[in-house]
Amino acid sequence: MPLPTTDQEWPPPRMKPELRMYAQHGAWYGGDPDELAKVYGAGVLPGVGLDLKGWDRPLTYGGGFLNRISRWFWGTPLPAGQSRSTKLHVPIAADIAGTSGDLLFSEAPTLRVSGKTGNARLETILGEGGVNAILLEGAELCAAYGGVYLRVGWDTEMHDHPVVDVLPADCAVPEFVKGRLRAVTFWRILEEDHKDVWRHLERHEFGRVYHGLYRGDDEKLGMQVPLTDHPETEIFAEMVDADGGFDSGFPRGLLVEYVPNMRPHRLLRGTSLGRSDYAGVEPLMDSLDETFTSWMRDLRLGKGRIIVPEVYLTNTGRGRGSTWDPDREVYAPLGMLPPPGGAPMITVSQFDIRVAEHQQTAKSLLAQILRGAGYSVQSFGEAGEGAAATATEIHSRERRSFTTRGKKLNYWTPALAWLAECLLAVDAHIYGTKVVPERASVEWPDGVMPDPEALSRTLDMLNRAQSASLDTRVRMLHPEWDETQIKAEVDRLRDELGLNVPDPDDLRDIIVPEAHDDAGEPTGES
Repeated sequence: MPLPTTDQEWPPPRMKPELRMYAQHGAWYGGDPDELAKVYGAGVLPGVGLDLKGWDRPLTYGGGFLNRISRWFWGTPLPAGQSRSTKLHVPIAADIAGTSGDLLFSEAPTLRVSGKTGNARLETILGEGGVNAILLEGAELCAAYGGVYLRVGWDTEMHDHPVVDVLPADCAVPEFVKGRLRAVTFWRILEEDHKDVWRHLERHEFGRVYHGLYRGDDEKLGMQVPLTDHPETEIFAEMVDADGGFDSGFPRGLLVEYVPNMRPHRLLRGTSLGRSDYAGVEPLMDSLDETFTSWMRDLRLGKGRIIVPEVYLTNTGRGRGSTWDPDREVYAPLGMLPPPGGAPMITVSQFDIRVAEHQQTAKSLLAQILRGAGYSVQSFGEAGEGAAATATEIHSRERRSFTTRGKKLNYWTPALAWLAECLLAVDAHIYGTKVVPERASVEWPDGVMPDPEALSRTLDMLNRAQSASLDTRVRMLHPEWDETQIKAEVDRLRDELGLNVPDPDDLRDIIVPEAHDDAGEPTGES
């Protein structure tokens, strides 16, 4: 049986290093201060079993993972009586993941197969299924967790075509062979009732999909129970056979593809998993949060305060305390000796707010974070705004970001080619369409809109130099058009320019009538 048949620890113990990393990066991506404090401070790392409660503070000067994270800003406990809200989080991690997704899929790539029927059906599936929006979501998760899974499925009651969804890497147990995904098991917690934990396991193998329902506890998977025992898995009970699975309709591979964010992984050597954009910059993001927290603390402490003698206060009654009215203009003479040295009776407390120091520190940390993640600060609106720029200037300013984009395209391109073939295979198997599954060719947009004025000058120079045909110039102006649109535009332009002269070969087929004399007899001349 492909699915577990005995009670065992879940997730598997071999996944602890990966899950610890996913917990940290997920906390940065989510941006919840309580989750960051849980991961780096008092709490338990999800799926790892490291209890950080009640630790001895002097041990933080020792070595090891536990003591190392305790010295971070988010690893230090709050002083007594201080609210968690005093620690601020700057959502730079979420910005990095969102920018990565925008660079890849803000403009949809073009997927084409050779057959006209298959190409038309593929465009329908991609358009009606909103696949590009799903890929945009997947690219963002991929940047945060270091990898993402694309999964093809179907729901005949809701859709008349296959559907695609994305799953983050922290809910899967993958099995790689020579760098390729051979099998994967997804899990999700359906219900937690005191000590009972219901888990749904979904395993993908070549040509097969298996589903299993397990009832265990927080650490153990428990024993497998019928799929009908839980309402969320009842639908699979009608689909699986005696082995607990069914044919996927795609015998050439899995219905799942793993897309790494970047390789190699710097910490988990020998693994086929991808690395996150946050890898190596976590301490810098921690320091950025500490900088902004210090900045806001300066603002709180820098509020102007007035200290007055007790005799200046107005008694509001027994048990109600005293108040100070700063707008009062006239006071009765006070029967008291003047302070020595003639010091003022009212003291103003006003601390300096170190704006420039904090701002420069934050700016420097931000630049280091973005550089370590592989991006230019211009991609985040930190510089170069205001003046209009051509596409060439934008590429020059954001060279590092577009270089990172180019690296990631090397991982996404084969995944999208697989996606087209898998969608067409499932479409033929489940929905009975007469399409031939095949891998698609993938065409990516430039990632930045060209400057219309610069493009028009380029086309004009090519026309004057007679170094590019009309067809080539139309393709340069409209790279998103298909062959039909390009041909129609070329024909219209040729008509308007008077370039549509008959082809000499076509003239041979034209029948010219013979000449006749006045009597109507043929002269033998044409």
